[in-house]
Amino acid sequence: MTDRTEFAAVEAELNARGFTRMVFELDRIESLLDLLGSPQRAYPAIHLTGTNGKTSTARMIDSLLRAHGLHTGRYTSPHLETVRERISLDGEPVSEERFTSVYREIKPLAELIDARSDEPLTYFDMTTALAFATFADAPVDIAVVEVGLGGAEDATNVIQAGVCVITPIGLDHTEWLGDTIQDIALAKAGIIHPGATVIAAAQDEEAAGPLLDRCAEVGATIAREGGEFGVLSRAVAVGGQVLSLQGLGGVYDDVFIPLHGAHQAQNAAVALAAVEAFLGAGSRRQLDVETVREGFSSTSSPGRLERVRNAPTILLDGAHNPHGMAATVTALQEEFAFSKLVAVVGVLADKDAEGLLELLEPVIDQLVVTRNSSPRAMPTDDLAALAAEIFGEERVSTAEEMPDAIELAVALAEEDVPGELSGVGVLVTGSVVTVADARRLLKR
Repeated sequence: MTDRTEFAAVEAELNARGFTRMVFELDRIESLLDLLGSPQRAYPAIHLTGTNGKTSTARMIDSLLRAHGLHTGRYTSPHLETVRERISLDGEPVSEERFTSVYREIKPLAELIDARSDEPLTYFDMTTALAFATFADAPVDIAVVEVGLGGAEDATNVIQAGVCVITPIGLDHTEWLGDTIQDIALAKAGIIHPGATVIAAAQDEEAAGPLLDRCAEVGATIAREGGEFGVLSRAVAVGGQVLSLQGLGGVYDDVFIPLHGAHQAQNAAVALAAVEAFLGAGSRRQLDVETVREGFSSTSSPGRLERVRNAPTILLDGAHNPHGMAATVTALQEEFAFSKLVAVVGVLADKDAEGLLELLEPVIDQLVVTRNSSPRAMPTDDLAALAAEIFGEERVSTAEEMPDAIELAVALAEEDVPGELSGVGVLVTGSVVTVADARRLLKR
């Protein structure tokens, strides 16, 4: 078989495990990794959890580490276009050939674990094992690993990292993690292991308590945004923003990041502190400022207020919970001057669609409701009925398929607009799956 055909077969086998199947238990992944020789012990790691900002922060950390000359492995989820995006070496998704080769090595061992377990290994268990094995084989100097969901019982928690990152915690995945921020923070605090250094973004009081308790329990050291590090200033710039950051080791001025929004500035401060902690910077030692600038300037975060077309501007943003949507709306208001903005929205049925729509309503002129490709997607008619209550029926249109939704949104954005189209835009949002569907169409 060709590499392409082999990779497609591997993808099909992974998908057959149930792409959205959730089984939170570490015994199976630990057993599989033991059979593989514990590849996750072959390198140090930075481990990230939180509700929003994990992937962007992981990508910034990766870029900063590479600017310092380190070979990196990065594991993030979900992916936008291909499962290979989840496993990156030195900033680039692994090749189909490498992905297939490592999978073929793991497959017979995974089948042994499946045969003696009540539940087979999940899709996420398998991609996690693939990532850890790939990193050991490369080899990498450090792994940057994003939690899939929660923390304590997430498959990635076998890594027991020396540096842990906690991005802002809010309400999401309540069906698995609990109904309160305190419950969710308790689950996420589980990635903090004895002796770790914890880099924590600013948190609500409800979330801060469990994190501090866990640090005290296991003897971890915590550095908190607003205390030991943070954003000193930010200014909108062409294609992003310029920041002044207080790091653990000093002040880093004139740092450009090609990303939009105060939330991305916060992510940058967290990423910088994490890299400082890993590289040993602190009150007596600062990282080289030029190297830090270089690392941040080459950062990217696909699907996070990503501009994919001009005239009209089309932005893709994967906000899928109220916490994330609030940050997106703030960025739209502060950094974009649209005279007319149309949104294409598709959400998953288990998300707070009402909360998302209520946040969008003040900044959107018209709304196109659609259904994304996930089997968990909210039906178009259900979402449209909810949207009509918030926006009014006259501002809501529907399209069952993403190509039609984008085409309709562009037509609505351009309707009755004299002259230049530079002031009109289309925002595709509501779910990472929605953004992935749109991105496949628009990035061809």
